[in-house]
Amino acid sequence: MSLKFGTSGLRGLSVDLEGPATALYATAFARHLIASGMAKPGDDILIGRDFRASSPAISAIAIAALRKAGLQPRDCGPLPTPALALLGLDRNAACLMVTGSHIPADRNGIKFYRPDGEIDKADEAAITAAAEAIRAEGTVFDAAQETAQDLHVETMALYGARNRALLPEESLAGLRVGVYQHSTVARDLFVEVLAHYGADVVALGRSETFIPVDTEAVSPETIALLQGWAVQHGLHAIISADGDGDRPLVADETGTPIRGDLIGLIASRFLGATVIATPVTSNSGIEAAIDGRVLRTRVGSPFVIAAMNEAVAAGEKAVAGFEANGGTLTATPFRVNGHDLAPLPTRDSLMPILAVLALAAAEEKPLSLIAAGFALPAAASDRLENFTVETSAALMAELRSGAGPLAAFLAPIGVPQKVSDIDGLRVTLEDRSVIHLRPSGNAPEMRCYVEAADEAAAVRLLTAGLQRIRDWAESR
Repeated sequence: MSLKFGTSGLRGLSVDLEGPATALYATAFARHLIASGMAKPGDDILIGRDFRASSPAISAIAIAALRKAGLQPRDCGPLPTPALALLGLDRNAACLMVTGSHIPADRNGIKFYRPDGEIDKADEAAITAAAEAIRAEGTVFDAAQETAQDLHVETMALYGARNRALLPEESLAGLRVGVYQHSTVARDLFVEVLAHYGADVVALGRSETFIPVDTEAVSPETIALLQGWAVQHGLHAIISADGDGDRPLVADETGTPIRGDLIGLIASRFLGATVIATPVTSNSGIEAAIDGRVLRTRVGSPFVIAAMNEAVAAGEKAVAGFEANGGTLTATPFRVNGHDLAPLPTRDSLMPILAVLALAAAEEKPLSLIAAGFALPAAASDRLENFTVETSAALMAELRSGAGPLAAFLAPIGVPQKVSDIDGLRVTLEDRSVIHLRPSGNAPEMRCYVEAADEAAAVRLLTAGLQRIRDWAESR
């Protein structure tokens, strides 16, 4: 079995997770919680899952293992990851979410939460060490499956109430919004909450088989669907999310997706955040677009959360964060619409979606004009799939070996002027455009992010960057 922690949780092939591997890591998580004092035998642990075909079996295996390890599993069913995390925080209970997020359907994963929120990198190391110790003991795990008492209704009620308090009543009246439902666990809640605020909601593209939707690199096929629906139904916007509902997707009135980092920026302004943590892959124009301090991090929610926690420890009172995919996190309470919004230090998709739609309704402008009004540098991103981890590592090692190899690699594209090695290689070229090469932390993929003077230039640079990566791989 080949499982590893990436930027967000444990990931691997579904066939591996549907076997003893899940029992092993669930047991390791339970041992870590108990050994560290974050839980004691008999404590509740909450289990959720997405709609992947493999998720029910993986969830049942985890439930059996956790019960055997001394905890009391509570099944929350299929639901958004932020909903599960919110209930965990409310009940001071650890959580385990079975989801592969946006990666292909033949893969899956597990996200782990302590009673106070997402695990960090130290927890990942401790869980990995516990798993190795269990292996050394010679413990044999089968794929026994069990059920647990259901908490689905209570979990969704808590998350729904949080999101129904964010905006004034009827604040989205006049907006006609499509909800691309596909196979995201957030699909029904999205329709319900938008209707609650008075939007005219059109449900679109519901699927009973799993469709991986990467909100950070929306596929041409998905964009074509969105654009067709926008015209067909006369929509002001289309919203969606990834498989586990923690990464937002918002498309404007033409069906063109709005970049996730702009969604996060709008959400941060909506909250009134004065400190914002975001990865180095987010748009370089964010610092000038917000009245607050921006903390740049490596890619992945653990790093964003660590930066937010450092800001809170330093006394900051309005701390939020977002990833380049738009998933928005809060580390402090915020006063929103006359209500106290409790911290939710994990990616959330619905709050930032509502922030964008509320802005469109308040300004009575097309979303395309609102997005253009932020005047951020034109940016684009995509990835090469089925790009092995070994190939990615070899490429990055060569490019990091010196200025010569990097300059040679980029010679058909431009001349390097400045290099950042925070996460991958982010290179500012002589013409001030940016190309950022980064292996995915979750899947066998190589990602490329670019910024340029205008959209056409960004597309050309992205195309050239991806082709250069292909050429290098083929020449090996």
